[in-house]
Amino acid sequence: QVQLVESGGGLVQAGGSLRLSCAASGRTSSTYAMAWFRQAPGKERDLVAAITRNGLRTFYSDSVKGRFTISRDNAKNTLYLQMNKLKPEDTAVYYCAASVSDFAAEPTSHGMDYWGIGTRSTVSL
Repeated sequence: QVQLVESGGGLVQAGGSLRLSCAASGRTSSTYAMAWFRQAPGKERDLVAAITRNGLRTFYSDSVKGRFTISRDNAKNTLYLQMNKLKPEDTAVYYCAASVSDFAAEPTSHGMDYWGIGTRSTVSL
């Protein structure tokens, strides 16, 4: 089992940047494929980005491609999401998630086994 704790959310102006972190404890994070999801008010929880266990393959939603970068440091048991050129529509609660099964394709929220409690990111005009 793994526990996930997100940090790094906050308030930023449009065009700015934020870096989210997800610290994993319990079983080492390299055991899991990892992903970031987000949920805006009144909307479903959607995939933002995902990364395989070894970090060699990544997946991004079309809305964040070219602006966001997912990465992981297995030695530190930490997952990251670098968010650049932020837009008001990026405002959401961002969740870190872990999957026992590695990713062969873009994952869905139903395929994740563990979740953090989320960190809120707000982008103002």
